[in-house]
Amino acid sequence: MIYRLLALNIDGTALQSNGRLHKSTKEAVEYVQQKGIIVTLVTSRSFPSAKKVARALKIKTPIVTHQGSYIASLQEKPIYVKRLNEEITYDIVSFLEVLPCQIRLVHEQFSLANKFKLNNNLLARTVFTSGDPVLYSQQFVSSLTDHLHGQPVTPPKIEVYFEDKKDLEDTKIALGKMFTEIEIIELDPLRLDIVPTGGSKLDGLAYLGSQLGIALHEMVAIGDGMDDIPMIEAAGLGVAMGNAEYPVKRAADWITRSENEQGVAYMVKEHFRKQQPIEFLRKMKIIKK
Repeated sequence: MIYRLLALNIDGTALQSNGRLHKSTKEAVEYVQQKGIIVTLVTSRSFPSAKKVARALKIKTPIVTHQGSYIASLQEKPIYVKRLNEEITYDIVSFLEVLPCQIRLVHEQFSLANKFKLNNNLLARTVFTSGDPVLYSQQFVSSLTDHLHGQPVTPPKIEVYFEDKKDLEDTKIALGKMFTEIEIIELDPLRLDIVPTGGSKLDGLAYLGSQLGIALHEMVAIGDGMDDIPMIEAAGLGVAMGNAEYPVKRAADWITRSENEQGVAYMVKEHFRKQQPIEFLRKMKIIKK
């Protein structure tokens, strides 16, 4: 099979557990791009945060962010945006604010969250995944509903961090019954992402592919999270990181090494070194587009 696009999750995939890019990952991305293979990022991160990683990897293709609700290149306007409207955002926040959780409205230009205090580890992860504080405005307010009364927000995504797994499970069921306009994505036992219908990672990747003239079966998708499973299953080659949980590995066609063992670089070496450059394949009329 000839693959024309490589899609990478960021946290736990492109980045090591310390949040840094390994030199081998940069070299692997450069290697496949030189072969004419398009590389993109598909992430739950906000666009400003993901853009920083894309620049480090020298990715010029539009990247899929906010779980799939916001797709844009580094310099140009977005090509795909799905938003939760003002009314639904307010109703979701009203429901969530009575629960012990942190609620974060993640816009492409800022984030807005309540001041609920989680334990230190979870709070650190919340800040880390939502964007770079230097480039990205992060505001905390006592009451989100009060704030939204005067300043409505239409975010591509809402992140919710719980302290109790049962609260997450009950919330997922309740919101699923209350709204047909949203998708509820469970990232781990204590975090939900809420996006508009059609705003998942798979939806975003499929849309990007349609704009580039690349079908899902011509893609390689690499990830480690539960939210990566749909795109891993849909891609021509779905790859799970060695650090992924069992359900992710079960969904994959191939399992590479962990993020700290340079799993992306290892996968590229094992698969893409065997594939001729895209331009050569066109000249030989092996592919037509």
